[in-house]
Amino acid sequence: MADDSSFLAEIVEVKAKTGVYGEIYQCLVKILEGKDTGRVILRNVKGPVFKGMFIVLRETEREAREIRV
Repeated sequence: MADDSSFLAEIVEVKAKTGVYGEIYQCLVKILEGKDTGRVILRNVKGPVFKGMFIVLRETEREAREIRV
């Protein structure tokens, strides 16, 4: 990427919907750039997403907590 503070990631699996209106998706994402390349983490993503979609993350250290139903 052009900016060192952003990292390319691919959505591996969409796990759940969350948020008051269901607008947030919990996704497993695979980091494709940076020091955590190859690592798969759970992140919350806003907006319409699907498996195989590429997104840009600002940081890769934080991981979302699993949603308990």
